[in-house]
Amino acid sequence: MVIEVLPFQFKLDTALLAGISLWSLALYLGFFPLSEWVMERLAAWMNQVEQSLYTSRKEFERTRQVRESQNAFYASLLSTVPFVVLGVLCNWGIAASLGHSWTISMGIIACIGCGVYELGRRDGQSVK
Repeated sequence: MVIEVLPFQFKLDTALLAGISLWSLALYLGFFPLSEWVMERLAAWMNQVEQSLYTSRKEFERTRQVRESQNAFYASLLSTVPFVVLGVLCNWGIAASLGHSWTISMGIIACIGCGVYELGRRDGQSVK
């Protein structure tokens, strides 16, 4: 697929993007407690950094709820970055060992397996 943005042309390998996306999603689902922990740590760090920027405690408390919500949103977006990096590595490993034709198939299988695992993990938590 070629994307043209005058005067530039970008060639995107859609199979590569699909494989990376599938592996990233599978890893995110399979390691959801870890991704949740990363998201919480990022949000706490962002809140702490932002608190240090305010000189007035009154002004900080007035806008606190909005900023914490915004930081939680940014943290949730940033928490996916490690899984995208790992998805690139998994996709590269499958392509190097089995060939490019297997990357999407293995990514779909990994997504299904990790999705079923996550459903079972959540179901097991609600019973306790």
